[in-house]
Amino acid sequence: MITPEKEIPVHHLTSEEFQMSTLSAAGPENFHDVHRHNFFEIIWFREVYEYSHLELDFESYKLDNNQICIIAPGQAFNMKIEGEEGYAMAISREIFNEACDIESVLTGGVLPFFLDPKNEKTCNTIISLIEQEYKATARKELLKAYLKAFCIIIGEQINPEEPLLNDRQRVQELVGLIEKHYIVHKETSFYAEKLKITTHHLNDILRVLRGTTVKKMISQRLILEAKRELSFGALTVKEIAFKLGFNDTSYFSRFFKKHTGQTPDYFKNNEKR
Repeated sequence: MITPEKEIPVHHLTSEEFQMSTLSAAGPENFHDVHRHNFFEIIWFREVYEYSHLELDFESYKLDNNQICIIAPGQAFNMKIEGEEGYAMAISREIFNEACDIESVLTGGVLPFFLDPKNEKTCNTIISLIEQEYKATARKELLKAYLKAFCIIIGEQINPEEPLLNDRQRVQELVGLIEKHYIVHKETSFYAEKLKITTHHLNDILRVLRGTTVKKMISQRLILEAKRELSFGALTVKEIAFKLGFNDTSYFSRFFKKHTGQTPDYFKNNEKR
């Protein structure tokens, strides 16, 4: 089912909390044109063509054999499936958050990464078990257990073990807070207060773990949403500005140009070509 939400069409999971298909069975209709999901999707590209690529939040990524991509809810996604081999799993937020303890994908997704060859056989076995259970009785707890095993293996390649767990948890919580409040609250103090630490301490944590600041993270999130809206073309620049919490369209235009080097109108017209 496809419904309009935030102007870009959104693909929803209907009655099931988990769906699985092969890429060859998914067909162009499931991936055609830019869209968002309200769920997580894990795609394992087993065999692709020399020209196979996908677009994620307006960046194009060339694909290779045995790459995995995790798409988070809200990301703008586009790919033309033309006979590539692999698997796609659509997973509700609730099941994903229970089964996949991968901090970096909770809101931002993960760009295509290679599956370690030594893990390929194990992952293939787990996928076979998932596929077998999904086609049979589709017991939720068993599917969740298999999915957790799969995510543990691929997660080791995304998030190598590192210390500073409390700080990483704070960053994870901050990402979620920004996702929820970035349109209304653009000041660092709001997020520091929510996390019960000082603004200085919060920015110090971000500089060490992410090489950034709260202000930059909020700006990046605003620019990403602006690009999504401009690319889809359903709203005027003025309407997008107001939707993103800017009372002054000219200020929004200056903000967008400062961060992208282009005016909103220029970006909008170029994306349509």
